Amino acid sequence: MLFKSADEFIKSPNRAVTVFGMAGVGKTRLSAMLRASNWFHYSADYRIGTRYMGEAIVDNFKREAMKVPFLADLLRSDSIYISSNLTFENLDPLSSYLGTPGDPDKHGLPLAEYQRRQEQHRVAEIAALHDVPHFVERAKALYGYDNFIADTGGSLIEVVDPADPEDPVIKTLAGATTLLYIRGTGSDAAELIRRFKKSPKPMYYPPQFLVEKWAEYKLIHGILEDSDVDPTGFGAWGFEALLHDRLPRYQMLADNFGYVVEASDLALVRDGDEFIDLMAAAIDKRMR
Repeated sequence: MLFKSADEFIKSPNRAVTVFGMAGVGKTRLSAMLRASNWFHYSADYRIGTRYMGEAIVDNFKREAMKVPFLADLLRSDSIYISSNLTFENLDPLSSYLGTPGDPDKHGLPLAEYQRRQEQHRVAEIAALHDVPHFVERAKALYGYDNFIADTGGSLIEVVDPADPEDPVIKTLAGATTLLYIRGTGSDAAELIRRFKKSPKPMYYPPQFLVEKWAEYKLIHGILEDSDVDPTGFGAWGFEALLHDRLPRYQMLADNFGYVVEASDLALVRDGDEFIDLMAAAIDKRMR
């Protein structure tokens, strides 16, 4: 959904935008702000963690609870129930389910189990992205929202081919929304890595990339057994490697199918009107 002019976007009675970029670059902050300006907020991660992976997440909680005899007896007698309190701002239930591979004594997962959960996430993310057009229509028909923002995870770029106009996910998103890349700088990347170490987010690795980086990490640190890998160490190292690998593909997706705004400019936006102005500037820039 590209525009002939910035004025066309400004005057459009219905706006739908899908934002993408690095995890932590400001997509959810923007979406929450626009929600307060009467935009419908669709969170792909929330959809993944509720509609498509909610049962697996809760079953994992129950599996851990069953290790405690007191809780196991209560669960068996239906005296208690366990649920996930996943929200747009709190994705910890999804993060904890995806986990990190490594030493089980440090809460790491066996690599094969981690890969199984990664595949679950890949399938769920594709499904959640294909749901976007339905929610664009639903937001208007059911709730009366004229404006719509789809907040996607950093791993969107892993389930599309940014060079292929026939890619099913790209066709779905670009057919119903405007794609907008929130682009960070090198200093932004360093800050995101620092924040990730403090508060990890859900991570999805392309299967071959994961195998290669897992082997590389073990080689660098002289580790022979998978169970000797420090999950926290690999998680932070893997996030940094994946972040840098994604950057040129984010740019390719924007160049081919959408627009770009700088994260530093977006940080100054205070409401829906200012966001529309920022989008208009991005449209003008692409046209030039």
